[in-house]
Amino acid sequence: MCRWVAYLGSPIAPKELLHDPERSLIEQSRRGSNTAMTNGDGTGLGWFDHRREPALFRSITPAWGDENLVELATEIRSPLFLAHVRAGTGTAVQQTNCHPFRYRNWLFVHNGYVANYEDLRRELLLAVRPDLFTNIAGSTDSELLFHLALTFGLIEEPIEGLRRMAGFVEATAAAAGVTAPALQMTVGLTDGARLYAVRYASGSEVNTLFVSEGAAAVRRLYPEDERLSHFSDNARVVVSEPLEELPGIWREVSPGTALIINDTIEEQRFEPIVPQQLQQP
Repeated sequence: MCRWVAYLGSPIAPKELLHDPERSLIEQSRRGSNTAMTNGDGTGLGWFDHRREPALFRSITPAWGDENLVELATEIRSPLFLAHVRAGTGTAVQQTNCHPFRYRNWLFVHNGYVANYEDLRRELLLAVRPDLFTNIAGSTDSELLFHLALTFGLIEEPIEGLRRMAGFVEATAAAAGVTAPALQMTVGLTDGARLYAVRYASGSEVNTLFVSEGAAAVRRLYPEDERLSHFSDNARVVVSEPLEELPGIWREVSPGTALIINDTIEEQRFEPIVPQQLQQP
């Protein structure tokens, strides 16, 4: 499985989440979790600073060996960033297949897969809106999921766009006779102002997702930790797996849930919707 982290709050150096914690994203990429699999098929960091469009760094070098990633993550300060370490599920190890994926002011990361992707890929690609098609540079199911969500209205209604994307993938898989659970996903998404996250799978096995309980609560629990003193009270971190094994910091996101994070966290039930053009008359 891939792993990712998203942050929204006062400007910090991404290194504080990617490198410094005991179970930082880089450390997770090196040693995996409960399996022998590492996340060595590339890494990426997307962040917002002074432009409306996010900056993007992506590399095929494993995160634990990428000195450029650590150097960059030490020097920049950002109030909003997404980072990802990749374990490929059949597509090539190349820079265009590394997350995050970007479209205008949007960033997208994904952990999961589309079942029988090679069999479904053509049908899924043909559904992408023509004006979005040239923005697809790689061959992953993740990048295609992002562009399907854009096609189904993500910019206007982010969660609804993701719901329609999930419904379309499941309907396409069913029509093709795919019997395995069609979709496995935790998704991180941002437009530069809000952070969105989703935990969903078509079957009973659902990849993990956690959200921090907030910097103010963490500071009350662990006042001696100087690293937490500069986090704003509304700072939030969303992660595939906890970065520190400290009680009270992390809350597991329930399966079938979408989060909308700004100054507060809004929680919604996430259920796929079959787009109207696929519904039977």
